[in-house]
Amino acid sequence: MKKKVLSACCTFLLIISMLLISVNDIQAASDDPILDGSRLTFEEESIGYALPLTRGADLLASYSKCARLGPGKIYAGGTTIATREVNCVRISVIVERAKKGDTSWTYYDNWYKENENADRVSSNRTLMVEGGYYYRVRCTHSAHLDMSSSFTDGVYIE
Repeated sequence: MKKKVLSACCTFLLIISMLLISVNDIQAASDDPILDGSRLTFEEESIGYALPLTRGADLLASYSKCARLGPGKIYAGGTTIATREVNCVRISVIVERAKKGDTSWTYYDNWYKENENADRVSSNRTLMVEGGYYYRVRCTHSAHLDMSSSFTDGVYIE
């Protein structure tokens, strides 16, 4: 009889503790607006990585980066890393901008770089830009025949 009462009490306490644990205050990860997959933020910098599923045999890792350097000034660029030395490693960097309330990003600037017989390529620039916009960087990465892309969140520039 004592074992049944003890077992019932333990079961009751277990159920109550599970109910208390599962009642959490769930909040959204961020209240920042999203435009075409990019959050519009007031962060100092944003880095976007290519998804692992887009990699192949030759493309190891790749990312794009956008950083606020001051009023009207940004760092924009990215890196492509191959698994080994390949005949050609490339990166294409596109800078886009948008204002809060826009429905799409607009083109701002772009450039391209490739390294032959290498395992990596990086390209970046410091740009003087117009304030009052969110800026993001999109990159297309390729190593031999593998190709991928990455993009950052939008960084607000004053």
